[in-house]
Amino acid sequence: MARSMHVRRPATLASLAAELGVSRTTVSNAYNRPDQLSPELRRRVLDTARRLGYPGPDPVARSLRTRKAGAVGLLLTENLSYAFRDPAAIGFLEGLALACEDAGTGLLLVPANPEREDVASVHRAGVDGFVVYSVPDDDPHLAAVLERPVPTVVCDQPDLGTVDRVGIDDRGAMYELAKHLIGLGHRRIGVVCMRLARDRNDGFVTPDRQHAAHFHVQRNRLSGLAEAFSEAGVDWSQVPVVERFDHNMVSGASGAAQVLDRDPQITALICTSDVLALGAMTEAARRGLRVPHDITVTGFDGIRAGEEAGLTTVRQPVLEKGRAAGKLLLDTNERTRPRSVNLATELIIGNTSAAPRGGAEERWFGP
Repeated sequence: MARSMHVRRPATLASLAAELGVSRTTVSNAYNRPDQLSPELRRRVLDTARRLGYPGPDPVARSLRTRKAGAVGLLLTENLSYAFRDPAAIGFLEGLALACEDAGTGLLLVPANPEREDVASVHRAGVDGFVVYSVPDDDPHLAAVLERPVPTVVCDQPDLGTVDRVGIDDRGAMYELAKHLIGLGHRRIGVVCMRLARDRNDGFVTPDRQHAAHFHVQRNRLSGLAEAFSEAGVDWSQVPVVERFDHNMVSGASGAAQVLDRDPQITALICTSDVLALGAMTEAARRGLRVPHDITVTGFDGIRAGEEAGLTTVRQPVLEKGRAAGKLLLDTNERTRPRSVNLATELIIGNTSAAPRGGAEERWFGP
């Protein structure tokens, strides 16, 4: 025969207040406004709550009442694991988390698969505002964010001109890197870049695709290279530029292989991220090419792994980007126009760049 069981119903705010002989406001203040109670009274409320099994104020009911979710949403159009795998994304996430900690608010990751157009995750997100991290200007998730009646800050891209933004001068930074390579004597170069649009393309890209790129950070970095090398007499339309949709070292290696198969005599391989550059270096080693003696390899970002490899690169302040984006979003001061924060970058001359060798016959090919 089944045995009946008596399950004690959890205490409510009202029953806890009655047990203590205080008002419901006093109980609520013990959780939400502890400065309004003496330490002794708050301790008594919390101790009694634990004894009676009161779980605390319902956060859903509180958000409905206050119209505040107590959290910032971070939109990144990548799978969720990307935020914990990509070195630049990790640094940005840390900076944003620090800003949220300082403000006493939570952080909700709102991932969106770049090859899907389901924007339900944006509509469902219970947040007080969004930080949008590096998305294309035609992204449907971005459009869904901008439809929400909450403040928004964009980091890196796109530069809308209508919302707050944090970024760097990508074109100027890459122009400076290109001038360094030109000064070393490089004219025969190849490029491996991150994705330029939402459609998957893993191959050579024309100047038209470069100019029309919906990821304007990559467009600007390529423009900086094109400007500098064109000034040095290089026909940019003849420079092999390979695009990779996925951002990892495997993509960097395969992109480098594609460029080197097209033109084995290039003297410098320029990558638009450190991750791609590290992959390119593994491909160079596989071919028996010494970096920088036989080929120069450069990156962009300034991640720790690149620093450890002595990579010539552009260092950008990814952690400060996240912190600045969070501060802009959480700033409650009155604003009359969109604000822009442009952070400084630094050219890092590592040991992966050197003057080109005198000719192809001087190259060394290992076993």
